[in-house]
Amino acid sequence: MTATEVREYSAQARSGDVFGRVLCQAREQHFVIDGPPWNGCPGEALRPGEAFLAGIAACAVELIQMFARDDELELGGIDVAMRGLIDRDNPLRDDLTLFNDVSTRIEIGGVTDDQARDLADRFARRCPLYGSVAASGTRVEMEVRAT
Repeated sequence: MTATEVREYSAQARSGDVFGRVLCQAREQHFVIDGPPWNGCPGEALRPGEAFLAGIAACAVELIQMFARDDELELGGIDVAMRGLIDRDNPLRDDLTLFNDVSTRIEIGGVTDDQARDLADRFARRCPLYGSVAASGTRVEMEVRAT
């Protein structure tokens, strides 16, 4: 696939026997997402907001690996931590619920600080999930460290 081709993603979700437990599928992968306890849901499995943030973190790791490979950099490990905050008393918009704040911490082994920052910046420009958050008006912070 070339860089100019259209990428399409799809996923499905359906209710199960337990209120607030959602049975999800993407391609042949099946997984469970629970609504949060404050909505009267089990909250035991991954919650929707956590799944979204994990998707961004996974995108970061995968893209940083790809960019480093393309640049012929020898990477050590990559560690990405995401945190999202929704303040229902101080919404960014009246018509949509958005994260008020999203912070990302990226640690990349085997590279210099400048290389780590370059790899992280390229991820931020390429990942559609991160871009969706950044374009929404949410306060977005990214901390990058070479380790």
